[in-house]
Amino acid sequence: MRSICHKLRADGQRIGFVPTMGALHEGHLSLIREARKMADKVIVSIFVNPTQFGPQEDYMQYPRDLARDADLAATVGIDYIFAPTVEDVYPPGFSTYVHVEGLSDKLCGKSRPGHFRGVATVVSILLNVVRPHFAFFGQKDAQQTVVIKRVVRDLKIDVEIVVSPTVREADGLALSSRNAYLTPHEREIAPTIYKALQKVKSMVDQGNTDVSQLLTALGDTITNYPEIRVDYAAIVDSETLESVTEIGKRPVIVAVAAYIGKTRLIDNIILSAPE
Repeated sequence: MRSICHKLRADGQRIGFVPTMGALHEGHLSLIREARKMADKVIVSIFVNPTQFGPQEDYMQYPRDLARDADLAATVGIDYIFAPTVEDVYPPGFSTYVHVEGLSDKLCGKSRPGHFRGVATVVSILLNVVRPHFAFFGQKDAQQTVVIKRVVRDLKIDVEIVVSPTVREADGLALSSRNAYLTPHEREIAPTIYKALQKVKSMVDQGNTDVSQLLTALGDTITNYPEIRVDYAAIVDSETLESVTEIGKRPVIVAVAAYIGKTRLIDNIILSAPE
């Protein structure tokens, strides 16, 4: 992969990179399409990263089907798939990790200790191997994008991070590889998370910028269904992830993580006070 990317750069080709854990869906394909627009060559990595899974999480169960993913990626036009083994990425004696202070322990980082250390580490490794001009991520993983932008800034990695809007089903459910875990009934109620986020947006559009009232409305909408257990619901600054008490002109992330049955889903929207 390094040799290929070195030659591409030497030939003046602009490289677009889409890092994934496989189990590709329309959200990933939208990132590949965006990469296709901005770059001469598109590289997709497929690697289920063990260091971002906790001991009780679904690393072993996470869907893996490289042939299916390759066929799907080919439908939107890619040039290379980079599918390293765990030993390629973490050789024996590996002991260097990237931890972003102040961002990694909030929101998902609270309930998934070490998760963002794993994310920051593997993305740093992949970016160092591929050395793309652009790397593409989805807004659904809002905290991940904030962490990665900080890694790139702080470590002076020469890449532009491009964040694309969340892709949703017709009923609003954010696309996720983990949606496949939902039972039919769980899938039916899963869009409640997005409806709750839209309720907050509607209140802000009408001039209510009081975060405590907005969070109450968010929680009330979700807890209409006893099957949904909220991990967290928060309104935070879009760069620092610090909690805010009022929504102003600076963008905020309204973020939710919730369990529906055994499946943990996340979603978010970005808001600022109306002009």
